[in-house]
Amino acid sequence: MSADAGPALSDLPSLKVALQSLGVVADKRFGQHFLFDLNVCRKIVRNAGVGVGDTVVEVGPGPGGLTRALAEGGADIIAIERDARFLPLLEEIAARADGRLRIVHGDALEIDEQALLADRGAHLVSNLPYNVGTPLLMKWLLGPWRPLSLTLMFQKEVADRLVALPGRSAYGRLSVIAQILCDIRTVMDLPARAFTPPPKVDSAVIRALPLAARPDEAELSALQSLTAAAFGQRRKMLRASLRAFGGASLCESIGIDPSARAETLPPEAFLALTRAWRKTQGD
Repeated sequence: MSADAGPALSDLPSLKVALQSLGVVADKRFGQHFLFDLNVCRKIVRNAGVGVGDTVVEVGPGPGGLTRALAEGGADIIAIERDARFLPLLEEIAARADGRLRIVHGDALEIDEQALLADRGAHLVSNLPYNVGTPLLMKWLLGPWRPLSLTLMFQKEVADRLVALPGRSAYGRLSVIAQILCDIRTVMDLPARAFTPPPKVDSAVIRALPLAARPDEAELSALQSLTAAAFGQRRKMLRASLRAFGGASLCESIGIDPSARAETLPPEAFLALTRAWRKTQGD
């Protein structure tokens, strides 16, 4: 490093030391569990496939392990953090990131990503707080903002539901909606012991690529209602669980056995049922 160069990311103290210097501990209200291993953070970034020139939105950066890894890779980062205790640590990273880290103090559930990005395309890469992971995902899948890709850490139970195939116990409404909208897969598993404090469950990282053939907003709204009915009574046959949507006659109109159960149907069958029902409503 030349005499004129500023401080480098490598000069930062370890995440554990940085937290201890501020006296910060995990807050259960926010579902916080810290990932101190920077090599794991770097592996997440590699799986995300982002680097120089890419804009990345990171939600819940906490002490900034994943933020450091993203900055090392050359990405332009917008870090959204609700907990003000972490802002000094993130500002230290920003001071070493050559203007490539913007810190936003706010609640990601309420933030307008389109306004924040000014119509720039961006990737999502985040170790999500456990208590808001699923609501955030639904916001990003169904809302007006379209991320270019999503590389997100969840509780393993949630990740398993996202990628589950028909007939598996984890397969359900979340599986259907996610798989209709994205090509989605698990790219990493992480045991509870990788975190401080360790959670009661293991975690997993999924990577999702939004599909070009996206149902329109009216179809998505109807799909949510239909899948809520189908999986709300998942042990019932479709003729019963979908009675409000036409039951047996709806299923038979597109060649689906009315005695089948929701857990046996692939995502595309639910989209076909949704479109058939909308036709009966004159839509």
